[in-house]
Amino acid sequence: MQKILLGVGIALILLGIFGASYTWHHDHREADTLDKYATTDFQVARDGDGNWEGASLSLWDYRYDDAQLLGKVVVFTDGAPWEIDAVTKQTADGWRNQNKLFFHFPKASLKDLLTAKEIRVKFYYDNGQAIDLPLGKKDLLAWQRKLRW
Repeated sequence: MQKILLGVGIALILLGIFGASYTWHHDHREADTLDKYATTDFQVARDGDGNWEGASLSLWDYRYDDAQLLGKVVVFTDGAPWEIDAVTKQTADGWRNQNKLFFHFPKASLKDLLTAKEIRVKFYYDNGQAIDLPLGKKDLLAWQRKLRW
């Protein structure tokens, strides 16, 4: 009986270590592009003549900790920063939390987005963590294609 209890105890400890390390690793994951870190949706709005009215970005990120997104984003177009206020929301989704971030690009930034060779998006969590990632080539071309249309 003692061997069974010892085996169950060791199994629970190992399971707890695995769960804690997985959770920490997922919440502090590394990615080399924004699309590998979170789900994004870039949209462009036009008036009746086809001129730009604006553009927006929606971002969804899942985390296991309670860190919430802050309502401040910095978008870098070839290194030039655009500080933008964002709307955020966190919803519990089972064991993890879904963080949503939404913002409108300043109209003046759209020309820079169209001609940029690199676009980086930096956003912040209330636990001090900051995520600063570039768009992948595929996303960069897709954003610029939407702006050209």
